[in-house]
Amino acid sequence: MSPLNRQQQLDQIRDERREQIKQAALKMFARKGYTGTKTSMIAKEASISEGLIYRYFNSKEELFLTLVEELMEEARRELKNVGNLPGTPFEQVRTLTKNILDKDNMHAFMLMERARTADDVPEKVSHIFEGTSTNVLIEPIIPIFVKGQELGEFSPGEPRKMLSWYFTIINSLLIQEEIDEEYGLPDVDVLIRILTN
Repeated sequence: MSPLNRQQQLDQIRDERREQIKQAALKMFARKGYTGTKTSMIAKEASISEGLIYRYFNSKEELFLTLVEELMEEARRELKNVGNLPGTPFEQVRTLTKNILDKDNMHAFMLMERARTADDVPEKVSHIFEGTSTNVLIEPIIPIFVKGQELGEFSPGEPRKMLSWYFTIINSLLIQEEIDEEYGLPDVDVLIRILTN
């Protein structure tokens, strides 16, 4: 493989820097919300100068909107794939829950829930979520849950209602102001008992 030419090196550095800014912004927006996050906070999290953010994004709003759009697309892809995960329906829902609560993914889910429910987000972001609710998360999982009910893995009951309760609990845990340092988040197996006999 030939070494990267100068332009390719610059493009790679630019892509890496842009990703670094997005990851720092993701954490800050997830923790502090849109209004509570200042670009100076993002810069500090990314260990860069604040001005550098504006070389990659025109505004805090553009950065926030970019994150939400990318996360929505990624979430749609992931949810369509739940049925392709290995194992039984119970194991598939357990894996999904584990992925949501994973420290590497948690901020993405926190940000999406804040963006969906907060009043202080930019209008363009609000438009993305118009007509959507937790049903966006639930719909692709209903067939898996029904199959799990038929196999006796999940409790009987109306699937949409049970999954709605389940994800409401998970979302509530994710957006609480502080995650208890001593106890952390509940174990996946504790949470999934809500859905089982």
